[in-house]
Amino acid sequence: MQNKLQENQIPYFCFDRKLTVKDIKQKLKTYKGIQKSLLTAWILREATFKDVWEFLTPKDVWNDLSRLKRFLGRKKQFWEFTMEKWHELGKI
Repeated sequence: MQNKLQENQIPYFCFDRKLTVKDIKQKLKTYKGIQKSLLTAWILREATFKDVWEFLTPKDVWNDLSRLKRFLGRKKQFWEFTMEKWHELGKI
């Protein structure tokens, strides 16, 4: 079982940028609009399902899904299906 990501660690999915867990969380708090959508979509595309929730909540994803769809690439259908099912089940 993999340990929780550490705040000062550069996550495995940051192969194209040097951001720590703390940096990503801070950017998610301060970014607005397209910047936030691009960062959120990047996390949804590159992090494992389990690790996505280190940065985002299901409610975050559900609320922004319509804006995120165009940036999700190969993961678009997965996230649409997951969020719709969770919504139907009353999880979000």
